[in-house]
Amino acid sequence: MIILYTFINETKHQPLLDRYLPFFSQEIKKDILRYRRWQDAQLSLLGKVLLQGGLKTYYNITEPEIGTLPNKKPYLKGCHLHFNISHSKDLVVCAFAEYPLGIDVEFNDPKTNYQDFEFQMTANEFQEIENFGDKMKAFFTFWTRKEAVIKAHGAGMMLPLDSFEILHNECSIEGEKFFTQEIFIHEDYHSFISSSDQKIKDIIPIIEHFEIEV
Repeated sequence: MIILYTFINETKHQPLLDRYLPFFSQEIKKDILRYRRWQDAQLSLLGKVLLQGGLKTYYNITEPEIGTLPNKKPYLKGCHLHFNISHSKDLVVCAFAEYPLGIDVEFNDPKTNYQDFEFQMTANEFQEIENFGDKMKAFFTFWTRKEAVIKAHGAGMMLPLDSFEILHNECSIEGEKFFTQEIFIHEDYHSFISSSDQKIKDIIPIIEHFEIEV
């Protein structure tokens, strides 16, 4: 597994658009440019740049064809390689593996009130957070891990966070087991990977900062 990451930068925004937008379809261009905030536009753009750059650099795939599954999860056509993109605050990540996966990153925002999210957790999960010394760390651990599972599952918002419970980095959704592992990308962010393939429990991913040329 390879995980690439980079950070958005306001001073580089227009140069990044000028350099990379011409390489994408009109549909993708419109999707990126529809954002009003430069941060959202650049996060979207850099996720796609990481995907293209990672495929070319590490897998020698220069002209990938991206399809969309019925659940709207993107995939690589004619290729057994899987990928998943996530972003939060200023961080963008793209993960690659030979099996289905999900990755989630969340900025450790000290202004977050974990109690506002009680309705999206099971009673056991919320109680564990309440009993934990560092409640904010516990909350972000639960949240990021669950988001990674949802992305690995592919159901998106159709799968409520409180509809499943993760114990010992494992859970079951509609009879299918999913496994999770915490990873470290940056001290200001929480990060988890997930897959229905239990290899993800023990794998040591290659995590690299990807320098985006302008």
